[in-house]
Amino acid sequence: MTAAGRKLIALDLDGTVVLEDETFSPGVEDAVRRTVEAGHIVTIATGRSWEATSHILHGLSILPEYVVCSNGAAILSRDATQETGYARHTTETFDPTEVLTLLHEHLPDANYLVELADGTRLYTHFVDDWGLQRETARRVEFEEMKGQQVARVVVVSPEHNGEGYEGVDFIDLVEQIGLHHVSYAVGWSAWLDIAPKGVDKSTALEQVRQWQEIAPADVVVIGDGRNDIGMFRWAKQHGGRAFVMADSPEEVVAESTDATGAVADGGVAQALDQLLGA
Repeated sequence: MTAAGRKLIALDLDGTVVLEDETFSPGVEDAVRRTVEAGHIVTIATGRSWEATSHILHGLSILPEYVVCSNGAAILSRDATQETGYARHTTETFDPTEVLTLLHEHLPDANYLVELADGTRLYTHFVDDWGLQRETARRVEFEEMKGQQVARVVVVSPEHNGEGYEGVDFIDLVEQIGLHHVSYAVGWSAWLDIAPKGVDKSTALEQVRQWQEIAPADVVVIGDGRNDIGMFRWAKQHGGRAFVMADSPEEVVAESTDATGAVADGGVAQALDQLLGA
């Protein structure tokens, strides 16, 4: 394949490549294999930390030069000297003190987590979905999180179960709080993921695109959540393609260029087969 025809394909994980029980979407492993064999680059662009991502990467049997984690705040590069095969290449950080203080005033009973530049995570309460058993992590008092340089802040509010809390929807509540100087994405109904200002999956993928010498129009992204909107807009604005999974929020669908099936129905495999002309 000529360089001009080579595509950079970035896959979101949760709700896209993997289901809630961490199993793969039907057909995704074979579709990824066929896509790589056709000469394209398949990588990951996820909100997860690297420690919660590496096993998925190896499960797909791919070794891209770069992987985007932590909603764009961390870029990993291939490094054979490391046990996982990757090392931290670029990490964006910020001081979360102001954000944490503001959030805690409105959500005092929420669960809080911060990810440090080296991947270590500090958390106030154990949340199973954080995958804390896969990495070095420690429980701390809330105040200890302040004054650190972190790549991301994660807030999970158990009271907001999709039906609203005291008459206020979680997304509306976040908007009312008025977060400034940070980028943020609300996942599902009660999960808030905060990155450094101006950082999202698209900013990291643009660096990867340049390093890999891929034309802007040869970028393809596949996702399902609000934290995928940035990379959808980026791909679409530069002539690339953005596949949205079925049942995604309306505001995510609005930023896509193409639609595919639900994660349980093999949506990623369908999109990749469409790209390959299968």
